[in-house]
Amino acid sequence: MNTISVFGSSSPQPGSADYEAARRVGRLLAEAGFAVQTGGYSGVMAGASQGASEAGGHVIGVTSAQIEQWRPIPANPWVKEEIKCATLRERLLYLVDNCQGAIVMPGGIGTLSELALIWSFVQVGEISPRPIVAVGGLWQRTLAAFIDPAYVKPAHQKLVTLARTPDEAVTAIIRALAED
Repeated sequence: MNTISVFGSSSPQPGSADYEAARRVGRLLAEAGFAVQTGGYSGVMAGASQGASEAGGHVIGVTSAQIEQWRPIPANPWVKEEIKCATLRERLLYLVDNCQGAIVMPGGIGTLSELALIWSFVQVGEISPRPIVAVGGLWQRTLAAFIDPAYVKPAHQKLVTLARTPDEAVTAIIRALAED
């Protein structure tokens, strides 16, 4: 079973637009037969986990003992398989290394680092090519401001697909993996 990592902020609350978008991503991924893997905690991670669980999918939560030292919360209740890493660095590398694709929902510095790391690792061949889909206006604006052809070659720009909606994001993942 292919595993898709879903990255995003821990802040969105159930019922908010970003939480519900993540929930839809999780549901659509599970309905398409993917395991859904997140950082295992709240916000986008819980939304994607909840959606996948409601659709009968397998939910993997990659948590961190280091995070739980300063924010003592357990994995969200929809996680079926918890993978506990000692450090945040190990958690991040696990989420990037152990997936066949990634969907990046809105988020802050941590989510930006997840997007940048998986993108960079694919770019330089550290990990095998895999679809990376960034969802929503936040990433469209961020990447438009960041990408300068003098520094990011067109071929490397194409390693990240922009999607406006959860449906577009999951369709892009399915299409990219079908081409392999």
